Amino acid sequence: MGETTVFEARRIITMDPTRPEATHVAVKDGRIQSVGTASDFEGMPVDQRFAEAVILPGFVEGHAHVMEGTLWKYTYVGAGERRNPAGQKVAGLASIDAVIDRLAQAHRADPGESVLVGWGFDPLHIAGARLTRRDLDRISPERPIVVFHASLHIIVANSRVLELTGFTSETAIAGVVKQEDGAPSGELQGIAPRLRLLRALGWTSWTGDLEPADVTRFAAAAQVQGITTIADLHNDLPASTVDIYRAACTPDLPVRIVPALASASCPPEEGVARIAALRAENTERLKFGLVKIIVDGSIQGFTARLGAPGYHNGAPNGLWYVAPEDLKRIVGIYHAAGVQLHIHTNGDEATDAALDAVACALETAPRADHRHTLQHCQMARPEQLARAKALGLCVNLFSNHLYYWGDVHRDVTIGPERVARMNPAASALRMGIPFSIHSDAPVTPLGPLFVAWCAVNRMSSSGAVLGPEERLSVPQALHAITLGAAYTLHMDTDIGSITPGKQADFVVLADDPLTTPPEALKDIAILATMVGGAIHPAARA
Repeated sequence: MGETTVFEARRIITMDPTRPEATHVAVKDGRIQSVGTASDFEGMPVDQRFAEAVILPGFVEGHAHVMEGTLWKYTYVGAGERRNPAGQKVAGLASIDAVIDRLAQAHRADPGESVLVGWGFDPLHIAGARLTRRDLDRISPERPIVVFHASLHIIVANSRVLELTGFTSETAIAGVVKQEDGAPSGELQGIAPRLRLLRALGWTSWTGDLEPADVTRFAAAAQVQGITTIADLHNDLPASTVDIYRAACTPDLPVRIVPALASASCPPEEGVARIAALRAENTERLKFGLVKIIVDGSIQGFTARLGAPGYHNGAPNGLWYVAPEDLKRIVGIYHAAGVQLHIHTNGDEATDAALDAVACALETAPRADHRHTLQHCQMARPEQLARAKALGLCVNLFSNHLYYWGDVHRDVTIGPERVARMNPAASALRMGIPFSIHSDAPVTPLGPLFVAWCAVNRMSSSGAVLGPEERLSVPQALHAITLGAAYTLHMDTDIGSITPGKQADFVVLADDPLTTPPEALKDIAILATMVGGAIHPAARA
């Protein structure tokens, strides 16, 4: 048994309603022993390294992807500035030419035959300009080149990749976008064409084969933002990936990782067995048990399934990644087996399909405290939220969308009325629906304080306030990125609050989020994290 260490802080925000605040916390053997003030620890030595700082429960990111670690070994070509896992800033790009120039620099630096990969591209942030195979062919018509849209639901490929996949003017696969002359433009939308691309490139996952360094970068990118637990919420989890995760998730890793099995990777009957086998070998750093189902695509990519009146600009409706009737079957099998499901729905028509599937599953096999979670659930209507509450569902809302795509959603995709209730966190709170908020990294950058800022301010990148009625208070937003997120992962008995008996997982902040002006919440510096009592300083640029 180890010794007890008492840490002092200017303020400890516990997220525990029985003792919301404190100034001291005692840690022993990686767990919280007690919480209180100086008088509670008289006569005991006190570690004062954080005495001028503010301690909160470690942030919990309930929806991200390990490809956040994988993609940083490739070339970032997004419009917004980002921080890499080392804490360094990477400038955004404002035009197609700038994207091509950065990719060309990467090609010249390493002119091999491996696939050249760019990521983070979004045409809506550069005046709607679409990237095509002809643009990528300017870099090299011989070397395979692919660029991931920020949403990750769309990939753009050059002519060499289209040749490898066999996509031609004769291809009749939904999602293979064609030019006016009938030839593929290079843009590949949805699952079917991307699966074919995966096989053609010999990859085992969307962004290439997972390597131990990818998991390390994923953890580092999370830790620098104050995250102590993070979900990898969509992974095929082949044996090779599981082995890499097990090797990387040592007691020294600065985060706990929660991978979810992608439902599309195997039949649900096989998935049930795989989850059971994986659960049996869970550790304190690595927890399997979730299954992710993707029902539709992205709103900004026009691949989400929207109910009436559809897309504001008249674009055709998006894609079903899982047909509604098949969704009922898949949900039913996993639900009956006791598996927790996280179901991606962006459009409200997709949310209807998910609600129907869960209702059918519960009717067939009633189950208390299932905590199935609707992920994103961005366009949920009031009656859909009421139904989610009745079905015992959680929601994990994508508040960052309001900043990154809010202006486009207002003007192009869904219009001003629907954007005002997009990601309805205040409604979920009023209705008593367990909820959290997330980044979906690498779709948007990791950063729970920024996610909370988005939910508190609901401000677009142009400064427009979108739906002030759906704003959260700062304490409510902090709950959503700590205990709220832990609840959706079924981990709230172990993390999410500074409560005796729970893991000593903390984030140390330079300033107090409860006294900082709400508009400055995102700017509070992360000084360090603690995971199981081990301190990890946060790297800064």
